[in-house]
Amino acid sequence: MLARMTLAPGLQARLLIMVEREDTAARVGSGDVPVLATPRLLALAEQATVQAIAGALDAGRTSVGTRVRLEHLEASPVGAHVEITAELTEVDGRRLTFDFTARGRENVVATGTIERVVVDRERFLARLAR
Repeated sequence: MLARMTLAPGLQARLLIMVEREDTAARVGSGDVPVLATPRLLALAEQATVQAIAGALDAGRTSVGTRVRLEHLEASPVGAHVEITAELTEVDGRRLTFDFTARGRENVVATGTIERVVVDRERFLARLAR
């Protein structure tokens, strides 16, 4: 039997992407230049936070984003490789805090913090159906 992980600081995930045209500000509507869009960067950072705790949540639980702080520091053109890492840095009851960093070949592309809250998936979805 596999041991289940627990939610504790130190859980991490890493994504490596190559910026495609679909990832650009011009394509997603957040600008008119062909560079990695800030909303797309945020989505990737959130994806990394979800992956960091995959397998650590009890059955029937999930997490939802509640707060974001993001500093987009450098443009990444189509074809650039960007690595996004997220680490769970704080667990306060159901509230989870992650730090993330996106790095290009030579420089930091973005940094930030994402907060997520652990919820019961069925109860969360039932509230939406009201």
